[in-house]
Amino acid sequence: MELKTAMAGTMESGDILIQIAPTEGEGLNIELQSSVSYQFGNQIKKVITDTLKELGVTKAQVNATDKGALDCTIRARVTAAAVRATGKDVWKD
Repeated sequence: MELKTAMAGTMESGDILIQIAPTEGEGLNIELQSSVSYQFGNQIKKVITDTLKELGVTKAQVNATDKGALDCTIRARVTAAAVRATGKDVWKD
């Protein structure tokens, strides 16, 4: 799947900033910055990975800056960034 660089989210409290970019490497490379990564880092990365795979994105560089986002917010931001990066509209049938 062809990707371009895209982002979604903010640096506000309770949100997450997701940046997706093409990569030469294989798989998803997720870089996470979060004050709660020690406690919730694995869960945040799992939500990002699962969401991207459901959308058909299997190869990308993802930079995530978390400010305490809930799983539903993480999924929404990842979906928005993926739609912008791929041009694939997941809300249309």
